This record gives sequence, structure tokens and C-alpha cells, in this order.
Amino acid sequence: MHLIESAPFNLGQKKVYLGVPGNLVAFVCRISFHRGFEGYVSFTAKTQLIGHYEKTLGAINIGGHLMVINTEAALKLIDKYFKR
Repeated sequence: MHLIESAPFNLGQKKVYLGVPGNLVAFVCRISFHRGFEGYVSFTAKTQLIGHYEKTLGAINIGGHLMVINTEAALKLIDKYFKR
């Protein structure tokens, strides 16, 4: 993934929609499966968000700011956001 962001009106405690970033990541994981990459997705995280991505997306920090979502985490995200 290159970049995902929430709209300014959808930040903080007064956000309009819940789960938008997770939904976007789950969608990318689905595309990864469809393209034969077993759900794997990588992205560069901002330093202060590394722990958040580990907790909320199941991402793994593999060094520096590089994060990876593996098959197991991808399946959990897809199941959470896209009921099969």
C-alpha cells in the first residue's frame, strides 16, 4: 500500500464513520489474495502509529518503519470487514 488517510471530518472522537482505515486495508488484503499474493500487504508506517497498526491490523514490524500484514492477519481483517 502506498498511502491511506482519513478525511479531516472523520478524525478524532467526532468522526462520522467508524472503521474506514481498517476497511480500506481489508480491501487491499482481498485484492492481494485475488492477485495470488496470499493476502500479504506491506506499507511504511509513521513512527507513532507502529504500535497501533500492530494492535488493530495485526501488522508486523519487520524493521524500521516497514510493516507487513501476513496471510493470517489478512484473513482476520477480511472476515471482520467483509462477511463471507
